[in-house]
Amino acid sequence: MAHLNVKPDPAYQKFQAMQKARHKFFRWTPRTARITILYVAVIPSIVGYIAFKTDGLWDFRAKRKGDLIVER
Repeated sequence: MAHLNVKPDPAYQKFQAMQKARHKFFRWTPRTARITILYVAVIPSIVGYIAFKTDGLWDFRAKRKGDLIVER
């Protein structure tokens, strides 16, 4: 296997350093608070509501061509 002398990209190294130290520079702002509430509360609530409402509505097992998926 050949050994290549490739110089690493300084912008990529700076990006890696920023990613490693992101927790040191984080600040709560209205934008970060909205995003956090969205991902922690709103989206799981919507997914849970949809899962609750459609629980047992469809049965995919033992269906043949032409059979309906919806249970009656």
